[in-house]
Amino acid sequence: MEVILLEKIQNLGKLGDKVRVKPGYGRNYLIPRKKAVPATADNVAKFETQRAELERVQQAALGEAEARAAALAGVEILIVAKAGSEGRLYGSVGTNEIAEALAGLGHSIEKREIRLPTGPLRTTGRHTVELQLHADVDASVVIVVAADSDRENSEQA
Repeated sequence: MEVILLEKIQNLGKLGDKVRVKPGYGRNYLIPRKKAVPATADNVAKFETQRAELERVQQAALGEAEARAAALAGVEILIVAKAGSEGRLYGSVGTNEIAEALAGLGHSIEKREIRLPTGPLRTTGRHTVELQLHADVDASVVIVVAADSDRENSEQA
């Protein structure tokens, strides 16, 4: 299936590229999310007339993502969770908890923008987490996972 990309998609192409994708990926993901249109003659002509507007929207989204990345530079978040004596968490810290902690600091981050390639955080300590704010813009934040007992000990001191 050939589609015309309406935005830059990592590992696939940039705005305006005509790419060949598997039919299920095109039908079930790209087209319903308005990331691509089928590469028919009508759609090619329609895309060329809208190209300038789509490029302007892409530039605005890129500018916003760069501003968000600049605001996130050097951010460190403390998340307190129940942990055993060896530093292993009883549960885990996932994208939900990280997004909520960032929202508490005034940053609007969606769960899908948080990258945890090795899965949720399951130990206490400092973890660097990557955020993909745009196809071209990445940021990183430091997550400090502390055990509940560490918090109680620091409050008593």
